[in-house]
Amino acid sequence: MTSPPRTIGLRARRGLAATLAVALITLAGCSSSSLADDQRTDGTIRIGLIWPKTGPYQALGVDMERGWQLYLDSHGGTLGGHTVTTATGDEGVNQNTALTAAKKLLDADRATVLVGTASADPTVAIAPIANQRKVPFIGTGGRPGSLTPADLGYVWHTSWQSRETGAAIADHIRTTVNGPVYLMAPDYQGGWDQLGGFTDAFTKAGGKVANPDGKPAWTPWGSTSVNFLPYLNKIKDSGAKAVYCFYAGTMAVDFVKQYKQSGLTIPLYGAGFLTEGAFLLKSEGAAADGVQTVMNYVPDLDNPDNRTFSTAYQQKYQTPPSIYSVTAWDAALLLDQAIAAAGANPTSESINTAIGKLGAIASPRGSFRLGTVGHSPVQAWYLRKVAFDGRTRANVTQQTLTTLGS
Repeated sequence: MTSPPRTIGLRARRGLAATLAVALITLAGCSSSSLADDQRTDGTIRIGLIWPKTGPYQALGVDMERGWQLYLDSHGGTLGGHTVTTATGDEGVNQNTALTAAKKLLDADRATVLVGTASADPTVAIAPIANQRKVPFIGTGGRPGSLTPADLGYVWHTSWQSRETGAAIADHIRTTVNGPVYLMAPDYQGGWDQLGGFTDAFTKAGGKVANPDGKPAWTPWGSTSVNFLPYLNKIKDSGAKAVYCFYAGTMAVDFVKQYKQSGLTIPLYGAGFLTEGAFLLKSEGAAADGVQTVMNYVPDLDNPDNRTFSTAYQQKYQTPPSIYSVTAWDAALLLDQAIAAAGANPTSESINTAIGKLGAIASPRGSFRLGTVGHSPVQAWYLRKVAFDGRTRANVTQQTLTTLGS
């Protein structure tokens, strides 16, 4: 007599259990980017770092890793009062490798914040997934011009917008060089943005481009070694009075050396990445002497934050810092302030909200603030020249050019 009700009850209980199990799994999946569960245990925050471990920008990744780690070491391994653990992915040489790294850091390592990349190009691939997952991405390399303000909800940069570099020096070159300027860069997003920013500002003010078709000479991208001589030989018959270029990493070393080998004697100007960092200057040697570049950081800047940072960096690594060291240091500094402001139990979303409310950030490059439109620094840009600073070959400050940012 009682068997049927007992059977129905058992089935009901099994169905309820299955429904609850599905609900729990769904909830767990939805909270994958949240710190809530971690905060209930040990309060540790997981940061996913994306540095170039291979390819032509590998040396830049070393500088970034050093700047980031120096900040953590000098702050007891904590950001905003929370212990930090990190996992690292390889940026590689294109969007696909960087995106693969980002997905692994989010899915396998459960990163609550992503930090990194030396190149601007990977941001194009990382921005959509950062916005979809509602996980802040703090870029430490250039921010590509192809992204609009609508693409930047969870995307911030402690570096620069890629078109700003050339724009910052364009008028100085126009008024200093008596004649047309020849333009060169690698054929990828970073090169297009860097030369685009220069060309637009330069020609709008009346400057003349020496390239026969009025467009930059695009060279191969992605290789660790490039033969630039066929491109450089074309400059001799162009009537150019100077050259402006964008190259970084091992490509910069090849370019500067081959520029000297080509016999060109007209002034060489470049985005600061051309001679940035001790590794490049040592590798380029005397070929870099006299090269003038534009950058938002110079190691000899005389401000309290740079004196503290530069001294600590050189003591730890026995080499001067570079802008890549600074942007990674500032990413940690930014997160330190944002996490502290995000409450007792920070989540990806509350950290992102806090970033948008930060005021002035006391960086080694000089104080800057994040623009409300471009989500990148409003900052000063400096003219530099490679010369001996009394101890070694260095980028020496010549003057402040302008302030840019949005």
